[in-house]
Amino acid sequence: MSESRGWTRREALGMLGMGIAATALPEFASAQSLTFPKGAVIRTILKDYAPEELAGGATLFHEHMSFADDFMTRWNGYAADTRRETAMPGAPQPGQGAARQGGGAPPPAPPSTPSGKYFMQDLAYQVEEMKIARSEGVACIVDGGHPDMGRDINFLRQLSQQSGLPIVAGGGYYTQPFYPKEISTWSEEQIFQALMKQADTDPIGVWGEIGSWDWITKDERKVFRAVGRASVATNMPIFTHTGIPGKSALEQLDLFEDVGVDPKKVVIGHVGNLVDANVEVHRAICRRGAFIGFDRQGGPGDAQQVPMVIKLIEAGYADNIMIASDLANIAQTKQVKGPGYARALTVFVPKLKDAGADEKVLKQIMNDNPRRFLAFVPKKARKG
Repeated sequence: MSESRGWTRREALGMLGMGIAATALPEFASAQSLTFPKGAVIRTILKDYAPEELAGGATLFHEHMSFADDFMTRWNGYAADTRRETAMPGAPQPGQGAARQGGGAPPPAPPSTPSGKYFMQDLAYQVEEMKIARSEGVACIVDGGHPDMGRDINFLRQLSQQSGLPIVAGGGYYTQPFYPKEISTWSEEQIFQALMKQADTDPIGVWGEIGSWDWITKDERKVFRAVGRASVATNMPIFTHTGIPGKSALEQLDLFEDVGVDPKKVVIGHVGNLVDANVEVHRAICRRGAFIGFDRQGGPGDAQQVPMVIKLIEAGYADNIMIASDLANIAQTKQVKGPGYARALTVFVPKLKDAGADEKVLKQIMNDNPRRFLAFVPKKARKG
């Protein structure tokens, strides 16, 4: 029909008429089209919410507000080593290629806030960032850290209390370079029991981010299976980190399904970094029912991801798309004139709109998909 009317590709995709600013997305929020299982909650660090309570804005499914002060220094070092070890002849060397956040190479050491603290340990600074994100349309935010990344659960609790922004805390283990040394000697069962202890001790609401650093290792497979079992035992969802870039995406989903995880409870993360105009791996994940994460968005690198998201929307996979920014650098924060924690919403979403995405689809992706993912029926009452 669109061809016979002579519509442009944008008109056929969007029929937009009135445009929207990203910050206006909450106006279109409605829980009417979504239903959730009886008893389902989104477990934030302060309280359990009915999923409908968070319908008024975007939920960012993968961010970080609390790291150890040496985390990014270690991350950058491991990343540089990996690129050197795996580079093909003629490939860019560390410092020449794309950055972790798609917006310029991060500094060699974590920068400090004006107070002298690392910004992810400066409560006042982070409170202001969360207030700004809330004012820009963010209704809920997920912190994808856990103890091996230096995440401070009490810091997140205070951050949510003082900013008024609901925060979902993650649990689990990150990737091989960051594992506690005992992981290599533990059995899958021991890892599973340690994960269950995390769930019993802290008010975590998601397993994530759970990662493979490059090609998935023996220890990482063991962790993935244990995390999958912990997801089945708690009903909590999982989101992942898929190496550089997305090398083990399909194997991650295989490992979870092997231990009984429903793919609908999984986001395979960082597949936006797996640049492919035909989005073959992305489609394969969607066909199996899982979500795919475009979770480093809101920067100069977005140009590669916009057409991939549009192609997936055209293919009927809008229900499977998740978007966040994975902010990790003070230069990206609002208080030093960066785009801030809401940049996936305020920077990337307008680019999708300009490329022809319908505003209702964008609202669904930013507001509805994360709530469907995060909502679960707890098998145990929360503690604390």
